[in-house]
Amino acid sequence: MSFDRHLAEIARDYPQWTIWRSDAGRWWATRHHPLSAAQRGAGCAMTIDADDAEGLRDLLQDQERRTGTRPPRRSGPAPP
Repeated sequence: MSFDRHLAEIARDYPQWTIWRSDAGRWWATRHHPLSAAQRGAGCAMTIDADDAEGLRDLLQDQERRTGTRPPRRSGPAPP
């Protein structure tokens, strides 16, 4: 799958984040809204980065757990 498609799927699954891939090939996500003191205390980050799309998705899921929101259902076919 192309990185454009990965990017579009992650952006669709996490609409509260801006997702992009840098010229160096790293995957990034930045929140649309500032964090509260409680969220910062829970280890939430405004911006995260990973080596690849799956790594970024894992970090986004971790951020969702830290904020107490349910990670979104993954796009694409259901696992077997």
